[in-house]
Amino acid sequence: MSAVDVPAPGASPDTLRVITGLRRRSRLRVALVVAVAAAACLALLLMTFGLGAAGVPPERSLPALFGVGDRFDLLVVRELRLPRGLAAMVAGLAFGLAGALFQSTLRNNLASPDILGISGGASLGAVTAVVGYGASGTTVNLAAGAGALAAAVAIWVLAWRNGLHGIRFVLVGVGIAYLCTSLISWRLAEAELREAGTVLLWTVGSVADVRDGALGALVAGVSVLVLLTLPVAREQRALALGDEHAQGLGLGPNRSRVVALLIGVGLVALATAVAGPVAFVALISPAIARRLVDDGGPALAASAAIGAALTMGADVIGQYGLPAGLTAPVGIVTGLVGAPYLLWLLARSERKARP
Repeated sequence: MSAVDVPAPGASPDTLRVITGLRRRSRLRVALVVAVAAAACLALLLMTFGLGAAGVPPERSLPALFGVGDRFDLLVVRELRLPRGLAAMVAGLAFGLAGALFQSTLRNNLASPDILGISGGASLGAVTAVVGYGASGTTVNLAAGAGALAAAVAIWVLAWRNGLHGIRFVLVGVGIAYLCTSLISWRLAEAELREAGTVLLWTVGSVADVRDGALGALVAGVSVLVLLTLPVAREQRALALGDEHAQGLGLGPNRSRVVALLIGVGLVALATAVAGPVAFVALISPAIARRLVDDGGPALAASAAIGAALTMGADVIGQYGLPAGLTAPVGIVTGLVGAPYLLWLLARSERKARP
């Protein structure tokens, strides 16, 4: 049991019962949000099997999911639709959880990895590998991960002043994001037409061409980082109370922030290395999760589940829900939804800042 969970000395039995009841209701609410989001992901995945010109009807797609059926059904379900759907869900989970970690640790609702330049660093790494060195496949994925980590290190070095402070971290991150965007544009301007088309998806985000090896690495890496998040989750509530309260509860604020942000950077690096910089999922998912859970906490589990559902839903809309037979990568759809939310959030923050 951590210091955060220890009841206050001298608390009455009635107070303890009230606290226990509130915790139980909060956990039930989190479980309900996660269950609904997981059910939505599963329903969307099964629905994709039957959509499009090559869709397979349910009476054939469900057996094909378990390896029973003709070669065409197995190709569509197990080799095309299933890996794409799983990549969207796992990448969305990673972005949602990373966004919740960044926002709760830095105590800023704008502290999203795509706004802070972490995703931009991953895109820059991938674009540089393709345009500068003609790389492909796993090498591009590794370069994207290295780019995300390099951007995070740069932000850390420039923002650290006797500790890690949220406002400075966000401002430095926005500057790094602009720098990465400028370097990507420069690389694209120098690239040949075919190279530019190849790396374009690394600037918007897509799960259209995820291979089994990349998907396996994504699932394994995200699973490890999710397990590492479990002990961190309890410390987030203490950090939200301020550094003095956190120290009083036996926590080192700087150490806790560094660990949480390192996990967030790892999640973004893994997801971006496979799916590219899917915009605004890390920004929107925690906001929705906190509103649904409404317990004053960081809502990490709910953010992860909602991130998976949002990304999966956006990919389905981009492929099958646009008019006139148009298609769009998942990052375009999330960007169309997330940009108005960001403008609203900025306007709301400005109104709150006025006396």
